[in-house]
Amino acid sequence: MAPRLTPRSTPRPLDQGQLRQLALAYVGRFATTRAKLIIYLRRKLRERGWEGTEEPALAALAEQLAQLNYVDDAAYAVAKARSLGQRGYGARRVDMALRQAGVGDDDGQAARAASAEAAVTCAVRFAQRKRIGPFGTGERDIKQRQRDLSAMIRAGHDFALSKRLLELSPGDTECLEKRINSWLN
Repeated sequence: MAPRLTPRSTPRPLDQGQLRQLALAYVGRFATTRAKLIIYLRRKLRERGWEGTEEPALAALAEQLAQLNYVDDAAYAVAKARSLGQRGYGARRVDMALRQAGVGDDDGQAARAASAEAAVTCAVRFAQRKRIGPFGTGERDIKQRQRDLSAMIRAGHDFALSKRLLELSPGDTECLEKRINSWLN
């Protein structure tokens, strides 16, 4: 016998208390920014509706949670930059991710500076992860080297740094970062 399907009941519209509870649950689960929290709350309002007569004060709620240190855009920016850097992504990719998350220039300044400072290390890490340049298995033809260069640039690395790194022959990893830094200076 097939199970009976019952129609879904529509959820009750949100009020200010429920909206605050949703916001607290979200920031309790995820590291977030004010902008991402507001986007989440808008989505919940679209899904469930609003019970009040005037518009909900989403920005004020996000600011209140920031005052309580539940939301910290600067800490989010540093953590995001560190995470992307560990995966080998460059400064431009970090900047793009921070802008997408709604991190302002003031809050993201330290994260952007740290990612620019670690540019060489991140580029080497990316090349190692993708097995290109000095970490490759053998000589590559010109088309493959162009694809490798494109991958490095899409990952947010500087053109000059990427080109220099990919010019190294496979297995040539001795004093790699010092050599690349000397080329760039």
